[in-house]
Amino acid sequence: MAVGVFDLFSIGIGPSSSHTVGPMRAAAVFAEELKASGDLEKVASLRVDLYGSLAATGHGHGTMTAILLGLEGFHPELILPEEVEERLAAIAETGKLQLAGSVQLPYGVKDMILRPLTILPRHTNGMTFTVSGADGEVLHTATFFSVGGGFIVREGEEDAALKELDESKKELPLPFRTAAELLGRCQSKGLSIGEIMFVNERASRTEEEIRDGLLHIYSVMEGCVEVSLKREGLLPGGLKVRRRAPDWHKRLMKETLGQDPDFRDPKYWQEWVNLIALAVNEENASGGRVVTAPTNGAAGIIPAVLYYALHFAPGMDKATQADRDETIVKFLLTAGAIGVLYKEQASISGAEVGCQGEVGSASSMAAAGLAEVMGGTPQQVENAAEIAMEHNLGLTCDPIGGLVQVPCIERNAIAAAKAINAAKMALWGDGTHRVSLDEVIVTMRETGKDMSSKYKETAMGGLAVNVVEC
Repeated sequence: MAVGVFDLFSIGIGPSSSHTVGPMRAAAVFAEELKASGDLEKVASLRVDLYGSLAATGHGHGTMTAILLGLEGFHPELILPEEVEERLAAIAETGKLQLAGSVQLPYGVKDMILRPLTILPRHTNGMTFTVSGADGEVLHTATFFSVGGGFIVREGEEDAALKELDESKKELPLPFRTAAELLGRCQSKGLSIGEIMFVNERASRTEEEIRDGLLHIYSVMEGCVEVSLKREGLLPGGLKVRRRAPDWHKRLMKETLGQDPDFRDPKYWQEWVNLIALAVNEENASGGRVVTAPTNGAAGIIPAVLYYALHFAPGMDKATQADRDETIVKFLLTAGAIGVLYKEQASISGAEVGCQGEVGSASSMAAAGLAEVMGGTPQQVENAAEIAMEHNLGLTCDPIGGLVQVPCIERNAIAAAKAINAAKMALWGDGTHRVSLDEVIVTMRETGKDMSSKYKETAMGGLAVNVVEC
């Protein structure tokens, strides 16, 4: 199917969309296929091979445990944090997993085969699942690639998937692949960027389903923040990174003591944006429930900028709940339209193009969403998206210890502020600008290709090797 807003904003668990959500989804698909084949009861052994970036940073990104859950039949959008803890504790205690929820096999994290220096041709995030019978005969095998944002592709089906994507786009009322095409649609139809996306979404969902779905997405973002603000102490993983969001929240509330609890003093807008971004990404780093937006590593940017839109944009202090809902829907649709451009023309995978594909894309999407809800024209919205990405070009992915913590968490807060500034700069212009969004997206893609693999989610360069972990 054509990439839509609910593909770019999906509910899952942390800490990584490409290294946690994607592998869990692939493992679950493999388990379902095995069950449907009728060979499940014949399985006597299981083998999992992880390649490239998945193998290099899998432990820090929760790849192995996510795969175990997927093999048991769990899907990232449905599993609850308490189920994660319960099942992983059971597997660790017994040394056995329930393949497809029914066949018990002695298998755990230590049994997975890691091949960090082997890069499969399609993508660095490769994984192969193989099950055999008692006589050693292979019953079923499949190789998948986690290509960013929780999306997966099966080896051998890449061309078919692209053909299906192209065919499905023909069914859209207003298809677009580039920003130029998107702006052309806006001009010819007299619609905003968000409205173009809304028309296309209606090809597969009702208006009510779209609105309710997007409001639910934001409610999960809000819930993520609420849970995070109740957690204190250190983040898991050994880096001893202290959670800051709970203390920051207490300080902000003290600053407004005696005022309406819903009031947000404009002079603290930056602190609130920082807080939301940190809270989301601290929860993500803990393996909590987050919205992939468009990846987990960049999950805090869009919620933080949307929070700004709802609390600090002009006129929002007098907004009704209906006004707020409309803002949320319009923001996410517009951000989603820009996300489609990155998914179509470049990549949102840190393992493929570095963090410019994750944090950069999210910052660009958020800038566009904010510019639209603040009254920007399609040209100003495109300009906002361009400014935000232009100043994230070349951003590397070099997580210390392979954990989505340093520099990832703070990077979300910085990128959220960039998005807000980009939107404001664009709104002070008339929409004309020298560098187009399409040119910046192509530049991001080419920069990613030229970038050394050390800086693409392998923890083999940058801060990952220059900072002592303990």
